[in-house]
Amino acid sequence: MLEYQNIFTRVQAVSPAYAGIPLATGNREREGPPIHVHWIGKLGDAQIGPIYLGWLGLASLLCGFIAFEIIGLNMLASVNWDPVQFVRQLFWLALEPPPPSMGLKLFPPLNQGGWWLMAGFFLTASLLLWWARMYRRARALGMGTHIAWAFAAAIWLYLVLGFIRPVLMGSWGEAVPFGIFPHLDWTAAFSIRYGNLFYNPFHMLSIAFLYGATLLFAMHGATILAVSRFGGEREIEQIVDRGTASERAALFWRWTMGFNATMESIHRWGWWFAVLCPLVGGIGILLTGTVVDNWYLWAVKHHVAPVYPAVFAPVIDPSLIPGVKP
Repeated sequence: MLEYQNIFTRVQAVSPAYAGIPLATGNREREGPPIHVHWIGKLGDAQIGPIYLGWLGLASLLCGFIAFEIIGLNMLASVNWDPVQFVRQLFWLALEPPPPSMGLKLFPPLNQGGWWLMAGFFLTASLLLWWARMYRRARALGMGTHIAWAFAAAIWLYLVLGFIRPVLMGSWGEAVPFGIFPHLDWTAAFSIRYGNLFYNPFHMLSIAFLYGATLLFAMHGATILAVSRFGGEREIEQIVDRGTASERAALFWRWTMGFNATMESIHRWGWWFAVLCPLVGGIGILLTGTVVDNWYLWAVKHHVAPVYPAVFAPVIDPSLIPGVKP
C-alpha cells in the first residue's frame, strides 16, 4: 500500500511576503523586494528576499570577487587565454604558492607566487568580513552566535592550511594551491611526505566527528520526517511541551538502541560534532611537520601501529641530499 513519507514539501502555505522584524537605528534597510518561487518552496521556504547586505557584506563580496578573478584569470592565462582549453582543463588548473626558495617573502614576483599571495589575502579578508557580518546579524536579531562560531571552526582549518602552518614552517610553499585536483594532489603528497595522515590521532578524531555529524544529521532528519504526520516539524513546541510526535520519536530510539536524545539535545550533539571536525583536523595539520615529522613512526612509538618488516631498501628523500636546492 502506498504510504505518505514526506520526502519533499507537498503542501506550501502561501502568505503575504514578510520583510522581517523592524531594524534598530543605525542599520541599513534590507535590499530587494521579496518574491515567492514555488520550486524553492519544495526544499524550504518559498520566499526569497529581502536580504540585509550591509557594508560588511558588500566588502566581503567585493574581496571574494577579486580573489575569484585573480585565480580564474591566472588559470586562463596558463592555457594561453584559450576558453575551450580552460573549460576542458579546469579541474586540473592551479594557482600555485611561491616556491620553497622564496621562504616567507611578502612580495615575490607575481608569476612565482605573488598572485597566489594576493588571492589568498583577498579570500581571507572575504571570509573574515563575512564572519563578522554573520556575528553582527545574529546579535542584531537577539540570537545566539552559534552559527558564527561554527563558521569560525571552518575558517580555523582554512587559516591553518594556508597561513598559520606555512608561517611556522618558514615557507609559503607549504601552503595549499588553489585548484580542484591540484589541492587534492597536495593532500595526497602531504600525507605521504609525513608518514600517512591516517596515523595522526587528530585526523582520526576529525574523521570520527565528520562521520558522526553526518550520522546524527541523517538520524535526526529521518526522525523528524517520520513523525511529521504528528506535527514533529514544530520542534520548538516539542522541546518545551512533549507531544505525540516527540514521544513516538523518543520511544523509537529508546527501543532500538536503548537511549534517546531530546528534541533539544540532538541539535547540541550535531553542532559539537560538526564544529569539532575542522577544529581537531586543524590541530592535526598544525602539528604535522612542526612537531611530528612522520606519523607512522609516531604511531609505532606509541603502540598505535605495528612495526612492518623492511621489504625494500630505504629510500633517501632527494630534498635531504647535500647540495640540492629546493
